[in-house]
Amino acid sequence: MSTKSVAQRAAWRWALSASTAFGRLGARHRVLPNFLIIGGQRCGTTSVASSLKEHPNIMFPRLAKGAHYFDTAYDRSPLWYRSHFPTSRARGELAARLGESVGVGEASPYYLFHPAVPGRIAATIPDVRVIAILRDPVKRAWSQYHHECTKGFENLDFGKAIACEEDRLSGAAAHLMTDPSAESLDHQHHSYVARGRYAEQLTRYFDALGRDRVHVLFSEELFTEPTKSMDDIQRFLEIPNIELNLKRENPSDSERISDSAEADLRTRFTDSDAALMQLLGRSLPWPTAATR
Repeated sequence: MSTKSVAQRAAWRWALSASTAFGRLGARHRVLPNFLIIGGQRCGTTSVASSLKEHPNIMFPRLAKGAHYFDTAYDRSPLWYRSHFPTSRARGELAARLGESVGVGEASPYYLFHPAVPGRIAATIPDVRVIAILRDPVKRAWSQYHHECTKGFENLDFGKAIACEEDRLSGAAAHLMTDPSAESLDHQHHSYVARGRYAEQLTRYFDALGRDRVHVLFSEELFTEPTKSMDDIQRFLEIPNIELNLKRENPSDSERISDSAEADLRTRFTDSDAALMQLLGRSLPWPTAATR
C-alpha cells in the first residue's frame, strides 16, 4: 500500500471516528436500521448500497456504508451502534416532507458469513429485513483472493491459499460464536471457499429472522437485469419505486482463473451448490459441477 494510500485511509478513519463520537452525544435519540445488506463479499454489496443511497427515502450511516457492529464491533455498546444512524427527528421530518415511509439501513459484507451475526441481529432488531447477494462462488473466491492480496492480507499463491484454508479456519467459527469480542483474521480474510457455501449461511438467517425477511438475489442477475433487480429490492423494502442507477463498484481482477483451479473449485462447491438449489427452490445462474 502506497504512503499516499495509507495517509488517505488514516484521514478517513479519523473522520469516521470523529463522526461517530459526535453521533454518540445524542445516541439515545437515534434510530436503529430497518434493513441490512449483509453481503456476500465481492458480490455487489457496495454497488447496491451506492444505488440505494440515491433514493430520497433511504438513509445510511454517515461517511461509511456500514457499521460492522454485529461482526467485529459487538463488544461495543448498543448506543455506539445507534450513533451511526440518523435521529428519530431527522427521519420523521424526512418522512413528513415526502409523505412516505423512510428506510434506514447499512451494508456490512461480513455479516452474511460470520456465524454469530444472525442471532445477534435477531436479538437487537428482530423485525429487520436483510438483503443477501450471492455470486458464482468460484468467481467470488478468485475475486476475494486478489482483493486480499491488494490489501496486504494474503501472500500465498492462489492454489496454496485454497489448500491451506481448512487449517487456517480451524476452530475460528466456534471461537467467534462463544466470544463477542473475538476476531479472526483468517476467518475474515482467508475464507475463499467457505464464504461460497451459501446454503448454510442463508439457513442461519432463515432460522433467526424468518424466510420472508430475507431477500436473496444473484449478482449475475443484478448486473444483467439491474432495473428488475433494483425494483425487487425497493418492493421488498416497501419504499416508493423509482429508477435507480446501478454502477459496478470495486470491479474484479481482470486476470482469468486457470481451468484447473476452476475445475477444482467447482468440485469443492458440488454439495453446497446442490444444497443452495434445494433451499431456494431454483436453479443457479452459474455452472455447477453437475452441469459441466
